[in-house]
Amino acid sequence: MTDQTPDVPEARRAEGLIAAQEKALALFAEVEKRGLVAPGLGERAVSDRIRDLANDMFGTTKHWHKRIIRSGPNTLRPYQDNPPDRVIGPEDVAFADFGPIFEEYEADFGRTYVFGDDPHKQRLLQDLPRLFDAGRAFFATRPDITGRQLYAEVERLAAAAGWAIGTWHTGHLVGEFPHERNDGAKAESYITPENDTPLRRTDRVGRTCHWILELHLVDRERGFGGFYEQLLDLA
Repeated sequence: MTDQTPDVPEARRAEGLIAAQEKALALFAEVEKRGLVAPGLGERAVSDRIRDLANDMFGTTKHWHKRIIRSGPNTLRPYQDNPPDRVIGPEDVAFADFGPIFEEYEADFGRTYVFGDDPHKQRLLQDLPRLFDAGRAFFATRPDITGRQLYAEVERLAAAAGWAIGTWHTGHLVGEFPHERNDGAKAESYITPENDTPLRRTDRVGRTCHWILELHLVDRERGFGGFYEQLLDLA
């Protein structure tokens, strides 16, 4: 987003964001089909393989944020951390957090992979999409919902399922690349307890704000976490 007068019709912007997410869905379906996230592989190597696959499938060479593959105890670390590269273990949880750019529209997409039969990790794998859907349903029925209110509901849902929120927010703005800079001090750009503004609003140049719902759920006692994110208000 820029300070210039908007010149892209809103319907086209929404279509661009939805199309970007559909490509991310196709990309990660192929990641799973090919087993690119697997025990015995280093996190950095897996990230590079997914980057190369995105290029092969869609000609994608740009990502609007750093590419993340985390496994084992690294799954407890928030986005801003940069833990040392780690080999994925046979009983690990691993997750991917990617922000590929498709035809100048940003996708932000996260999925979790569980290896082994640990029941707590398997429960996390099931809870992530379930809680995402519950948070999205809560948003859908409240036209004037604020970032604070949605964060509180996601936190409540997570706690009821036995998880904690692993970072200071549960989502953020998304748009054309480069979208308005998300500054950690700019609470209105995030779904966070500090954001008392309605999520359904326009930005400073009159464009509809679109949002990513981002779940980073952790079990600090058992030493693992999981991740799930995609569009909140579209698709």
